[in-house]
Amino acid sequence: MFEIRVICNPDDTDRISQTLATAFDTGPARQYPTRDGKRTRLYITAGHRPDTPESE
Repeated sequence: MFEIRVICNPDDTDRISQTLATAFDTGPARQYPTRDGKRTRLYITAGHRPDTPESE
């Protein structure tokens, strides 16, 4: 397992979460505002999908 952190525009959070869920086995995204309040920080716990060579 590993942690992915993404800083993005609030309008992009769903698209980014879905894209990462397609590539990895992910848990729910945790969202927090950035210090400037203009962007969003996403924290996602992820792992390699069971059917990929990296997971062996």
